[in-house]
Amino acid sequence: MKRWLLWVPLVGFAALLGVIAQGLLKPADRTVRSAMIGKPVPAFRLAAIAPGKPGLASDDLQGGQPRLLNIFASWCIPCIAEAPQLLRLKQLGVPIDAVAVRDTPDAVADFLRRNGDPYARIGSDRESAVQLALGSSGVPESFVVDGQGRIVLQHVGDIRADDVDAIAAAVRNAR
Repeated sequence: MKRWLLWVPLVGFAALLGVIAQGLLKPADRTVRSAMIGKPVPAFRLAAIAPGKPGLASDDLQGGQPRLLNIFASWCIPCIAEAPQLLRLKQLGVPIDAVAVRDTPDAVADFLRRNGDPYARIGSDRESAVQLALGSSGVPESFVVDGQGRIVLQHVGDIRADDVDAIAAAVRNAR
């Protein structure tokens, strides 16, 4: 038997370790690229879900002023973590509207009471139809919409403290 054949399993194992190490040291780009960027917000009209707040329609996003559209739910733990950043964005002058996904008026009112209320309007998306039409895969998710109702930016996941300045700048530049 040839002696070099004894080394084949060791070389194969070393090659496998090399591939694993490369994947750990340089992970793949996991950026979500939205197909909705540059496209108008799909037409919709949602009833109000929070007391004292109007509902939300796609026409509300075409008033000439850029806005942040936040998809959230009262039952969503990352939405609670995101709440302080949304309040900070509101303090920076960013107008924010929301779509409440698969939620109830009482639960949304309790969520806003506990976590703050940065929203101008909140629409009720009981069947997730608007969420899916926007290409949103979960909550929370946010969209910067320009004054003509076109999507400029999609932020997947909760907005964190280090995202606030970039999102505020995207809203300012979306004129």
